[in-house]
Amino acid sequence: MEEQVNRLVAKLWEKYEKTPRSRRLLIAVSGIPGSGKTTLAAKVTSRINALYHDQSPGTSCGNAIAAFVPLDGYHLSRAQLDAMPDPVNAHDRRGAAFTFDGKGFLELVKELRKPLAPETKTVWAPSFDHKVKDPVEGDIGVSPGMRIIVFEGNYLSLNKPPWSDAAAMMDELWFVEVDFDTARERLVKRHVKAGIATDEEAAHKRVTENDMVNGKEIVDDRIPEVHEVIVSKEDEAWTPERQGMETATAPGG
Repeated sequence: MEEQVNRLVAKLWEKYEKTPRSRRLLIAVSGIPGSGKTTLAAKVTSRINALYHDQSPGTSCGNAIAAFVPLDGYHLSRAQLDAMPDPVNAHDRRGAAFTFDGKGFLELVKELRKPLAPETKTVWAPSFDHKVKDPVEGDIGVSPGMRIIVFEGNYLSLNKPPWSDAAAMMDELWFVEVDFDTARERLVKRHVKAGIATDEEAAHKRVTENDMVNGKEIVDDRIPEVHEVIVSKEDEAWTPERQGMETATAPGG
């Protein structure tokens, strides 16, 4: 994985150096549940910021050039799922595309796509609180100085609106590819550890009835013209960069 991360960081840095100062570089990292996309996106964001500080002596350690924005914050809340025509199914399928606020995510991308100007303000995105199992509005700040935005989520390369509309505004679409058996192993362990499933049998049931159903849609209906396909294999490097980022109540990286 390290070789892949290094190559992608070098590619992004080269593009960043050629990008006008009035424009942000937007990258969307997608893949099926359990693919490792969260890990990859977090590592790339961290390395870009480290490189920025290395290349910019005197820059405060608190300043970042890259921001990490996961799709988790756009989960519909439990109250919104309760209000759906079939709330039981909505909760059971939490993590499916219809249980996300795709239009809200599109509006965020539109806002970040606007040219940077002296009057540009910090843009706020929601995060996801894994303890209360609901989004937290306005929790991730993207300041005007953050010119590389790394988005991450299952549906960021889905060839259906509004996801495809957001994808069309990205500078790079990356897809993390993994075989379904490897993803299943990762998800079963994750669901048990996070308390989403009581045991491995229950975890396998959830993976079969929800995660893999979502995964099939993600693969079958993927935008064909992605810029990068990164193969995720079973090794220690594909463990989460930040604990908790892959333990949502619904599929993560």
